[in-house]
Amino acid sequence: MNITLNIWRQPGPKAEGKMVAYELAGVSEDMSFLEMLDVLNEELFARGEQPVAFDSDCREGICGMCGLVINGVAHGPERTTTCQLHMRTFKDGDTITIEPWRSKAFPIIKDLVVDRRALDRIIAAGGYISVNTGAAPEAHSQLIPKPDADRAFEAAACIGCGACVAACPNASAMFFTAAKVTHLGMLPQGQPERAARVVSMLNQQDAEGFGGCTNIGECAAVCPKEIPLDVISQLNADLRNSWAKGN
Repeated sequence: MNITLNIWRQPGPKAEGKMVAYELAGVSEDMSFLEMLDVLNEELFARGEQPVAFDSDCREGICGMCGLVINGVAHGPERTTTCQLHMRTFKDGDTITIEPWRSKAFPIIKDLVVDRRALDRIIAAGGYISVNTGAAPEAHSQLIPKPDADRAFEAAACIGCGACVAACPNASAMFFTAAKVTHLGMLPQGQPERAARVVSMLNQQDAEGFGGCTNIGECAAVCPKEIPLDVISQLNADLRNSWAKGN
């Protein structure tokens, strides 16, 4: 099929950016979205033009590197990672608009590549547990209720892709932070720092320049791992408990 791509091109962090249109012919519906961009870049390289810079790594929906805003939707029209989106989702003759994540906390490096280290710094601010090193304890020595284990596993599925930030009208990272807080807060290992953790992570989130959460729910709607919106409620409950303890 033949498609038109409107792609955000920006040569550097401080350079002016603009949308550039490209015509691409002979696209197979079996290509992934990133494979389609690879084909475009091969054509651009052959013409002596700069290829489009975009992030990717595993291309298996695991690492979260491949985030793009496609036709105004983070990761595109299907609820999956960009690398797992296939061209059969689109039709012959379609015009597809491709933009980077938009957030003050995600400065553009080049074209579609943004700096998402702000999420790493939120994790570093409080995403750890205190454990004794040495031989691993017997797995069944401390029983964990199955609902708690399931809840922790569900939140731990977050891959830090940043789609929640890109989809939020406020560019909030609350959904991401809440997933990390819930992941650690549901397990026994996460209890010693639980009260302080939520405060530290939220303080870092604010320091990074993310917007505030107004519970619109766009974050959960685009999450490729289908993490539920109510992790934000759990974060708020942990924050209230932290205040009650004087943290």
